[in-house]
Amino acid sequence: MLDTAFPDARTALHDTFGFSAFRGVQEQVVARVLHGQSTLAVMPTGAGKSLTYQLPAVMLRGTCIVVSPLIALMHDQLRSASANGIRAATLTSADSDRMATMDAFRAGELDLLYIAPERASQPHFRELLSSAPIALFAIDEAHCVSEWGHDFRPDYRLLRPLLDAFPDVPRLALTATADRHTRADILSQLGIPEDGLIVAGFDRPNIRYAIRPRDNALRQLKGILQEHPGPGVIYAPTRAKVEQLAEALAATGRRVLPYHAGLDPAVRARNQAAFVASEDMVMVATVAFGMGIDKPDVRFVAHAGVPKSIEAYYQETGRAGRDGDPSMAVMLWGADDFARARQRLTEVDEHRRASERQRLDALAALVETAQCRRAILLRHFGEHPPETCGNCDNCLEPVAVTDATEVARKLLSAVYRTGQSFGLGYIEKVLTGQSDDRILQRGHDSLSVFGIVGPEEAALLKPVARALQARGSLLPTEHGGLALGGNAREILKGQAAVEITIPPPRERRRKQRDSMRTNPADNPLFEALRNTRRELAQNQGVPPYVIFHDVTLREMAAARPSSLAEMGRVSGIGARKLEAYGDAFLTVIRQF
Repeated sequence: MLDTAFPDARTALHDTFGFSAFRGVQEQVVARVLHGQSTLAVMPTGAGKSLTYQLPAVMLRGTCIVVSPLIALMHDQLRSASANGIRAATLTSADSDRMATMDAFRAGELDLLYIAPERASQPHFRELLSSAPIALFAIDEAHCVSEWGHDFRPDYRLLRPLLDAFPDVPRLALTATADRHTRADILSQLGIPEDGLIVAGFDRPNIRYAIRPRDNALRQLKGILQEHPGPGVIYAPTRAKVEQLAEALAATGRRVLPYHAGLDPAVRARNQAAFVASEDMVMVATVAFGMGIDKPDVRFVAHAGVPKSIEAYYQETGRAGRDGDPSMAVMLWGADDFARARQRLTEVDEHRRASERQRLDALAALVETAQCRRAILLRHFGEHPPETCGNCDNCLEPVAVTDATEVARKLLSAVYRTGQSFGLGYIEKVLTGQSDDRILQRGHDSLSVFGIVGPEEAALLKPVARALQARGSLLPTEHGGLALGGNAREILKGQAAVEITIPPPRERRRKQRDSMRTNPADNPLFEALRNTRRELAQNQGVPPYVIFHDVTLREMAAARPSSLAEMGRVSGIGARKLEAYGDAFLTVIRQF
């Protein structure tokens, strides 16, 4: 905790950000930075990681150098920092005023300087840093430095010589997603002592997790859009799927735009800017639309297919609800997702293949479980959560678990006896005794497995096949058939059991809309304050959340301050914002 050496930290916290107290481990991290100690902070998205370097940056002599992986993310953080009165700049290929930025740095006129790892590792940048005092190195998205991390970036590996060239400058590495192995690697790669690790925990209690089998992705996604009127992100596995879904969902009347690396850069930038500024738009994207999203009011994240790993899933769903308001994370999965993923394992470097297979198995366990989703997520990151959370689909609508070992044995036997070259549709016909021309020509109507599955078991064939493919017991062949894999032989011999979950009936699920609304009480003052925020944002060319978050407007609507002094006590209103916007919002409040 902060001691008497830094009595002004809480004053600076309120004056700069409008907060009367630190959240979670922020105070621990800030204290270490102010004492010149290098630190790795693992904090969930939305826990206020950027504050842990922005606050020291305004308190310490010199400039804080922030290494960040994406230009879009830098510019977004630059807007937010500047709105709080922090002197900040970026030094990227997209900036036309690079000379002015370097001059401002040399003159000691910057609190923050954002830089990409590619530029940070260059000798000329090290020379620039030698020309003025440096307060701190902050390495954002630090999991990128580790080969064990899910977003490995080789340029992050080149940062160490730069850091070592300034041995007296503390290092602050920040990430939301790093398991035990990745954390150890980050400490080693960035030269941070083991006692400098601070882990805040991974729980995001405001996010409701739901994972459903994909039966009609477009229909399911339309339902999600209908239930969630706020901003949302839909992740699709391919560029073609992004385009297809964006076009189909836009036909519903909602503003929906695509984002992927194949789009013209100008279109991509325009679409991202529109999303950041919007209060109801939906972006359909590949994971190229990733770390650059610092938008706090995303109300839902949907996956139209499985992500790469639990780490990727956690990070991608973590883009919802950064403001702390209720948000939704929905994943739609199919057996073919896991089939493709297991095929891709053969292309992975041999020394990484085993760990990648473990990650895929962990993801399969998450989608198949009948237990609490949040508990499985948190245990994956080494935590010990309660058995239930009360805010995931399995806790809210418990699913049935059935022993499907016999059906699985019949299915695997049919795959084997037909030559391991046919798809599920053909195998189903054989098992249920349907004699079409192909079956008769091949003589498969005379196999011992022909017709051995009755109507009751037939209903389980698709979910069993889906489960076996997720687990790797069934693998795709080159021509779209199915073959035995994993522990299939143990299942056939009766040495391994197969339990599957049975999703709730498809009848319309209970609407969650009321609990997800940002203004559940339909407070007209809150809506009026939002309108004022929208007008100010348009006039200044910034996203609405840069002015104030919804949570600040709700507190403002409840407290109804009658003076600037009273308004200054509302959480999230620092000195700079009070001066810039206080009178405009007081005028609205007085009308009520």
